[in-house]
Amino acid sequence: MHLSTTLRILGLLLMVFSLTMIPPVIVSLIYDDLQVSLFLTALLIIFSVGLSSWLPTRKKKAALRIRDGFVITVLFWLVLGGAGSIPLALSDQLNLSITDSIFESISGLTTTGATIIVGLDNLPKSILFYRQQLQWLGGMGIVVLAVAILPMLGIGGMQLYRAETPGPIKDAKLSPRIAETAKALWLIYLSLTLACALAYWAAGMDPFDAICHSFSTIAIGGFSTYDLSIGHFDSLKIEIVAIVFMIIAGMNFSLHFVTWHNRTVRHYAQDPEWKTYLVFLFVLSILVSLVLIHHEIYDIDGAFRRGIFGVVSVATTTGFSTADYGLWPTFVPFLLLMSAFIGACAGSTGGGIKIIRLLLLFKQGSREIKRLIHPNAVIPIKLGNKPVGSRVIDAVWGFLAAYVLIFSILMLICMALGEDPITAYSAVGASLNNLGPGLGDATLNYASLADGSKYVLAFAMLLGRLELFTLLVVLSPAFWER
Repeated sequence: MHLSTTLRILGLLLMVFSLTMIPPVIVSLIYDDLQVSLFLTALLIIFSVGLSSWLPTRKKKAALRIRDGFVITVLFWLVLGGAGSIPLALSDQLNLSITDSIFESISGLTTTGATIIVGLDNLPKSILFYRQQLQWLGGMGIVVLAVAILPMLGIGGMQLYRAETPGPIKDAKLSPRIAETAKALWLIYLSLTLACALAYWAAGMDPFDAICHSFSTIAIGGFSTYDLSIGHFDSLKIEIVAIVFMIIAGMNFSLHFVTWHNRTVRHYAQDPEWKTYLVFLFVLSILVSLVLIHHEIYDIDGAFRRGIFGVVSVATTTGFSTADYGLWPTFVPFLLLMSAFIGACAGSTGGGIKIIRLLLLFKQGSREIKRLIHPNAVIPIKLGNKPVGSRVIDAVWGFLAAYVLIFSILMLICMALGEDPITAYSAVGASLNNLGPGLGDATLNYASLADGSKYVLAFAMLLGRLELFTLLVVLSPAFWER
């Protein structure tokens, strides 16, 4: 591993990240909330650390290998998780411990949306904006953003892209040059954010709330500027906007890329994952709504309104709320949490196992049943009209096995640290799936959990954001063998 090159890249990226303190400074000046010095101090600290890492290694240049890509990816999320916590830790308004600041920062950057903070309604606008901005930056992957910037600094980025990009088929590039791909994806991401903000504004939000909620909607993050989340507005129009853009953000961004590049939408209907994703959301929405009607929680209109929003928010792993799901019939909150394990599409800003893996597992199970009936038959697994190689199927099974094992271990650790079974189960599930809201003591926020549990859950968030193996491979002894 090229240590000097790694330090040089991390230094450069920290200096770039320090510039993200400027927008909150501007917001603070606009609203005169007296937080300018807070963010300028954080900017100077982060920039200084980055500069001290870059200066001694600025002349060290070496080609990145795959091993370097994994290390830089993991270190980048860890380092930025710490750097992002600095304004939160320094704020007198928040009065957070180091543990809580790191938890909140990692939750934002990984787009999990689990929060420690209570009393959002009364916080300065600049701090609220900063939390939303963290999610927006993390949504598409800060590493992908870096891939678009690093070529201009003389650093190639393909190894980083392969290490960070989610989904079972990582080697597929959308355009011949990875930097062009990253720039195109960020252009699409920015365009969707702008469209979402305008739609929220038209639906009744003020400009500040519209921008902030567009950040967390497109990032599938779930942070809000109010304790009651989207429920604060009590507006059907705003909820419809949120539903539409959560569904769009939960789709594979390569589909949006093809639309942007070829000016066509035909490929959506040809994509099996996209069709499964919509059917999954539709069926689950109907089921949850009917259960709410059966138990007379709401009238028919209210049941469908709350049910559809709840399903889309949780199943896409966004985490917005318009109602306290913990008060619904016990079957429903657990069903919603299970839907978050499935999650959104691969290549989206969502978390979870991903629809495409579920689809491949279903097809594999169907093939095994057919093989029992016809032992000598050759039955390929196909997505659309394209056969899927056995290596991909093996990888999916390996991912699922690792997911279940890690979930079980982390849940047991949280229980050993003092959390009750429902809180441990839901908090680990919500963190590993980058969802946010859990059940039990984690229903509204995570403030009451033990510090040890918070570090375990922050680790789970990083595992989920990097889809397990990127982080696990760096932690394995074999990775460090020469």
